[in-house]
Amino acid sequence: MSLVSFVKIREDTIQSFKQTIIDSLDLIDYSFVKGTKNVVIKPNMCYYWDYTTGETTDPRFVAALIEVIREKFSPRTNISIVESDASAMKCKYAFKMLGYEKLSQDYKVNLVNLSEDTTKTVEAYAGGYKLKLQIPQTIQNADLKINTPKIKYSVPKVKMTCALKNIFGCNPYAKKFKYHSRIGEVIVAINKALKFDLCIMDGNIVSGVQPRRLGLVMASKDPVAIDAAAAKIAGINPKTIKYLSLAAKEGLGHTNFIQKGIPIDYFKARYPRKGIQKKLMKNAYELIVTLGLNKKLGLA
Repeated sequence: MSLVSFVKIREDTIQSFKQTIIDSLDLIDYSFVKGTKNVVIKPNMCYYWDYTTGETTDPRFVAALIEVIREKFSPRTNISIVESDASAMKCKYAFKMLGYEKLSQDYKVNLVNLSEDTTKTVEAYAGGYKLKLQIPQTIQNADLKINTPKIKYSVPKVKMTCALKNIFGCNPYAKKFKYHSRIGEVIVAINKALKFDLCIMDGNIVSGVQPRRLGLVMASKDPVAIDAAAAKIAGINPKTIKYLSLAAKEGLGHTNFIQKGIPIDYFKARYPRKGIQKKLMKNAYELIVTLGLNKKLGLA
């Protein structure tokens, strides 16, 4: 089983994010390898939603991670923040609108649109499905690849996105809707071809039935384990997520994990779960009926 850390962000500041990231890495016994010169960070920038919606990775969280990396390695460590164009999103706009253009200027890091990067073609396999994939040079050349995803509900076929789904965004082919008919196999195949070294999940603000400040950082070297933990927090049985089971079967990680830090139930109880409003309304109506108020309120 793999280690997954659960740490509470105390304050909504870069300094607090930084300390929480350090604490989360300590809990999974992560050691930074000396001699690392090129680092890639893959945030979630799926669309033009500001980080306050819980849909995209907070640039302040990435800024805190950059500070940790440069303290562990060198102030001259070359860091690239990567994303690719999508069917309904262009990096040149997302980088600016989501605060990454300013982050790049302030911290002297590279912004790389993988759809414009030099690539090489490889074949990737998952569940008997073969995929021809373009591997961006920036990712190929990285000594350390860090995935900084979000927890989010998704379409019924996917159910939830976190670490594994975030790497789907490293596919430089812009019209990604072409993969949706085999999305599970494609997610796993891409993760097999583009193996990231570390996952650090930004769960400060999360999206569910509505955005909420959860104040969570999770870390793991196992993307399957961190996704299984994210599913449990969101109230989804990991066993019902097909691509997660396939990822474990294909050797990307383990759905069973060892919790480190704050118990997972603390965050699960606070996550704005999908469908909870409907359940609360049903409970409220049943109480009204029990009290005999339904006719007086015109609800009979």
